[in-house]
Amino acid sequence: MSVSVEKLENSMVKLTIEVSTADFDKAIDAVYKRQKNRMNAPGFRRGKTPRKVLEKLYGETMFYEDAANDLINSSYPDAAKESGEDIVSHPEIEVTQIGAGKPFIYTAKVAVKPPVSLGKYKGVEVVKQDTTVTDEEVDKEIHKELEKNAAKNEITDRPVKMGDDIALDFEGFKDGVPFEGGKGTNYPLSVGSGSFIPGFEEQLVDRNIGEEFEVNVTFPEDYQSDELAGCPAVFKCTVKKITEKILPELDDEFASEVSEFSTLEEYKADVRRKLTERKEKTAQTNKENMAVGKVIEDSHVDIPEAMLRTQQEQIVGELEQQITSQGMKFEDYLQYAQTTREKMIENAKDDAERRIMYRLVMEQVAKEENITTTEEDYENELKEKAEVYRLDVETIRKYFEHRKEEMMEELAIQKAITFIADNAVEVEKKPESEEAKTE
Repeated sequence: MSVSVEKLENSMVKLTIEVSTADFDKAIDAVYKRQKNRMNAPGFRRGKTPRKVLEKLYGETMFYEDAANDLINSSYPDAAKESGEDIVSHPEIEVTQIGAGKPFIYTAKVAVKPPVSLGKYKGVEVVKQDTTVTDEEVDKEIHKELEKNAAKNEITDRPVKMGDDIALDFEGFKDGVPFEGGKGTNYPLSVGSGSFIPGFEEQLVDRNIGEEFEVNVTFPEDYQSDELAGCPAVFKCTVKKITEKILPELDDEFASEVSEFSTLEEYKADVRRKLTERKEKTAQTNKENMAVGKVIEDSHVDIPEAMLRTQQEQIVGELEQQITSQGMKFEDYLQYAQTTREKMIENAKDDAERRIMYRLVMEQVAKEENITTTEEDYENELKEKAEVYRLDVETIRKYFEHRKEEMMEELAIQKAITFIADNAVEVEKKPESEEAKTE
């Protein structure tokens, strides 16, 4: 096999791959052996007809298409590697020569990684994140734990009040017509939790068991259903059951039961510490996202259409894998969503572009700063994954062995992100009045 490379415009290349005459004939023979049992010829038993007889009977080219597909599938990966090009798209294949006694020749038009015009990535300004933990936040977190450990008391002699757990029958109507997803029977609801749309739960207060009543609400403008967003609705409701939470006493005994600490003060201090760690982690993530977002915004890449299309298909492929892993056929999902695979691929364009820009720009930053990944980095990543999956390191190593190169690249990108964030300049958030002026 031989490979030649022709540079095209817009980060595209054309590979011309030539497979020897001998290999082409072997491919033809392999197809013949696979198919001969399905073919008949006068004077021969099924499966015993010589290849030459079949070719004379049905035409010399009868095995060409399958042989060509076999040769392309087997030779293209090696040809792509031999080309030395950084290919980032599926190939567009065209057969240019096929015939007995001739080399098999085809071309593969592919996209390669485009050049990146990198913007400013050192000293980008980001809004400083507040990581202060207030007494109110600590109390709220502890209250959650109190509710987890609350005793339940069924109520029959009073109406609903805030904080009660209830079982609710409801049915929603828009313009007098029931809408899909708006009905529930014995639906468990903690009144005041904010689980339902704004204004709904407040209207349940002071309602008695068995009482039939209406709740009038307006769906938020950004509601997930376009048909309901911003629209008024009426829910016919009946409270079926009321349960009151009886919270335990907040004291040293409670602290010792829900934590490793013997006193309430120690428990509170630990809750504050954990909340601080959580906020600091969130703040670091936000800082990274803001800094990286600004770098990407300040950079430019001419993304080849073939590269974009490949990424769009990958996004839909990931969704398909997720859907099928849950036991649902993807075709059924498409039917339920009233869409097609092609429409989903088209709708994934913006997401695909963001993914590509993120990847290419971070790779370029890593290149500019000579950021690399070591074996130690890889081993530490395996240890972290082992802890997450609660498996030993060697089991994790075997599982991710085929993805080592990909993981090394991802670790380099994460290093680049950390570098950008570490070199970012934190500025105080402007008062809302000043933000309004700048807008």
